[in-house]
Amino acid sequence: MTVTELLSYEAALASYDPVMGLEVHVELGTKTKMFCGCSTELGAEPNAQTCPTCLGLPGALPVVNEIGVESAIKIGLALHCEIAEWCRFARKNYFYPDMPKNFQTSQYDEPIAFNGYLDVQLEDGEVFRVEIERAHMEEDTGKSTHIGGATGRIHGASHSLLDYNRAGIPLIEIVTKPIEGAGERAPEVAKAYVAELRELIRALGVSEARMDKGQMRCDVNLSLRPNGTTTFGTRSETKNVNSLRSVERAARFEIQRHAAVLESGGTIIQETRHFHEDDGSTTSGRIKDNAEDYRYFPEPDLVPVAPARAWVEELRAGLPELPRVRRNRLREEWGVSEQEMQSILNAGAVDAIVATVEAGADAASARKWWMGELARNANEKGVSLEELPITPADVARVSALVAGGDLNDKLARQVIEGVLAGEGAPDEVVEKRGLKVVSDDGALGTAVDEAIAGNAAIADKIRGGKVAAVGALVGAVMKATRGQADAAKVKDLILEKLGVSEG
Repeated sequence: MTVTELLSYEAALASYDPVMGLEVHVELGTKTKMFCGCSTELGAEPNAQTCPTCLGLPGALPVVNEIGVESAIKIGLALHCEIAEWCRFARKNYFYPDMPKNFQTSQYDEPIAFNGYLDVQLEDGEVFRVEIERAHMEEDTGKSTHIGGATGRIHGASHSLLDYNRAGIPLIEIVTKPIEGAGERAPEVAKAYVAELRELIRALGVSEARMDKGQMRCDVNLSLRPNGTTTFGTRSETKNVNSLRSVERAARFEIQRHAAVLESGGTIIQETRHFHEDDGSTTSGRIKDNAEDYRYFPEPDLVPVAPARAWVEELRAGLPELPRVRRNRLREEWGVSEQEMQSILNAGAVDAIVATVEAGADAASARKWWMGELARNANEKGVSLEELPITPADVARVSALVAGGDLNDKLARQVIEGVLAGEGAPDEVVEKRGLKVVSDDGALGTAVDEAIAGNAAIADKIRGGKVAAVGALVGAVMKATRGQADAAKVKDLILEKLGVSEG
């Protein structure tokens, strides 16, 4: 791959002002496709979930998925958009192997939702408003698998395989207005916007919005203009970026690349670009078509969509608590700072903590385990918290065992380790590994006596008034009991046997 010349980020921002546009595609969680009755379930054999309609065979007529329209309206309402009283579908014509009809059924100049906004909170607490141009309905394409090349892309491949199971799955495309005024924080704003949008989509229940599974992907449009000017520069469009970190990296890389081209006297080409996860770079895809190149025209086989105002208002009234409002409420309930709440959000732990509290744990304990032991485990494995093989109910049970004195923190970590290893539920792991806290007075008394006898000098120091030295004897008992003693009870027993008061 050719090395791309970059200007330093600081130098780029010293001369140029970035302007972004973000296009996010959300795959809806409907049971059937947008214009036919084929299943959308993942994992089927290639081309098993197809029919004459989604394959574009002659004479097959589409029918609009009502849940798809409902989901689009919910998204529009949650983004503070106006909902069209009348809109229609259009044919977007282009020719590519994964487009069985040689056109995509989409919406062009008459989207179902338009003129909205989404407020996003940056890591330091600053709130940035992103204006929404439109949210429109369309269908996904099929999937191409390129065989024989080194990169998995079509260039260099010997042949390609096509799976049309995905063709026709409902999509909502959410397009921002030009995002101006973010300056050096533009990449951070892009990441925060996609993160907030993902939380909103999940809260609405219209999609799982898993970026790692392609259920949500972002096209990052970026241009630069000289500082102090207002005319937009030529933009590039980095396609199908599929993680929050990558959205931020793609925006940053393109700022540096554009600046290097402009500083050298070159011209930015309007094109699509591919993002590379391994090094955060982008490479050229194809010269970007203008809208007229798609030869849009109204879809003749579908009637216009005219949502009844009563239905729209009914959907508005049924919207759930939106993520930012919910986070502020939870932050107050949990007694955490905005910075702590942002860390919980960044870790993807909000829902897990909520579910753990609902399963019976207190909020502090739930936060401790999800943000500590479990976050560390997820980082080591390179997975998200929700992918770990442990449930909020499991974590709540571990918390209950600690609160009831059956486990200490060290033993609880071993229980969590066992659950993650597939050894069963927490109680099963405790039983199999023999991990319960030793709280029997007889067994503890014997261990304490042995620790005092084996550390006479330390015992004498404690009798002489150096109570802080008791920690060494507690440690000896904990070692003898393999960490399974109740440390607080051990300390009390030692002081009692030595005739010393802690006060």
